[in-house]
Amino acid sequence: MPKIDPAKLKKVSVSLPFGIGSAEWEADPTERRAAWSLYVELVTRIAVQPLEVDEGLLREALTSLYSLFGITREVLKQAGPDVGASRESVGGIAIAVLNKGLRPFLAKWHPVLQTWEAQRPPHLSLKEHERNWSQEAKLRHELEALRRDLEQYANALAQIAGVDK
Repeated sequence: MPKIDPAKLKKVSVSLPFGIGSAEWEADPTERRAAWSLYVELVTRIAVQPLEVDEGLLREALTSLYSLFGITREVLKQAGPDVGASRESVGGIAIAVLNKGLRPFLAKWHPVLQTWEAQRPPHLSLKEHERNWSQEAKLRHELEALRRDLEQYANALAQIAGVDK
């Protein structure tokens, strides 16, 4: 089967997470470049990498996820209005992922974790204090579910960008 030249890729059909559904449209070069930029930012963060039980800090994971807001805004602003804002556009999909996926997750967990962090005794490390938190396992479980959804988003971005994974 011949490799598809991304410059000639026209019609894309993607399945999206967070109840967004699916979309099909003709992606132009501006959308493909924006999709590539978003894809690279997403797959190089904890967002789509599993966070094992004894690995990392939950705060760092939430901070990395939060940074996707600024990164996405910047990519979309740099790309301009050609990336669109409708459901059948890179811009619209990116905005929906932020508002329907990341925002509710972070709005739920950021303040709860912050409250727990404020209770850390000076003699405990951040990691030890996190391990003592009654909600650590629940947050890690929900983080894994979010990761799977973000992986689906990353796959859609790769498809839009014309990237072979």
